[in-house]
Amino acid sequence: MKNVAKASDLTMTLNKSLKELSEKELFQHYRKTKNIEIRNELVNRYLYIGEILSKKYINKGIDYEDIYQVASLGLIYAVERYDIDKGFEFSSFATPTIIGEIKKYFRDKGWSIRVPRRIQELSKKVNTAKVILQQTLQRTPKIQDIAEYLQCSEEEVIEAMEGSQVYTPKSLDLTYDNDGEDKDIQMSDLIGETDKNYDEIEMKDFIIKAMEKLNEVEKKVLKDRFFNTKTQIEVAKELEVSQMTISRMEKKVIEKMKKEFFKVQ
Repeated sequence: MKNVAKASDLTMTLNKSLKELSEKELFQHYRKTKNIEIRNELVNRYLYIGEILSKKYINKGIDYEDIYQVASLGLIYAVERYDIDKGFEFSSFATPTIIGEIKKYFRDKGWSIRVPRRIQELSKKVNTAKVILQQTLQRTPKIQDIAEYLQCSEEEVIEAMEGSQVYTPKSLDLTYDNDGEDKDIQMSDLIGETDKNYDEIEMKDFIIKAMEKLNEVEKKVLKDRFFNTKTQIEVAKELEVSQMTISRMEKKVIEKMKKEFFKVQ
């Protein structure tokens, strides 16, 4: 009974003091104790990250509530794995972890292409009707059979069946008969390539926008070191500071750019 009382007192003490502790102190305590109350406090403080990231995936085939639950689970994983001694901010560490969980969920549960909800729901009913009618009729059901069973039009059944094809992507190795030609056509031959310049343009746009948040000295260090290929010593001479100062500023600029990059992922 004494042990139970002590545990209860500890919980009450934690509840009173958790709100007063900084994130750094909470992570340090959690690493040592793995106390659930501390973990819950950390998760509550950073739930806004899961909310922001979840909203980026709205209207992509899965309910927001489901995405938010997955994001919250990813946040818990991030709290469990985070090592404050490595020097990274938790938000920078948690963001890719949460996004990874959301994308994994989409791979497992989501539709490859966004289709209207009514098509998704009707597609499920059509698949169920096929199984039932197959057993009842002792043959493969026709479109008309399914339409009558579901009390909808044949056009709606066909639309649902076509829409369901996007749920599981076809293999790029799938081959089609080439009307008597010697060589069959693979699906990969029918798909255009992504313009390689897209990523470059997107990254250039990101760098321009991210640089707007740097001061003039930081912009100069970034441009000279990574675009003009100047050495730290050359930049230090121009700014009349030590090479060590430029090295520190360079690390600071890189960290700022990383934070901005994770925000847009």
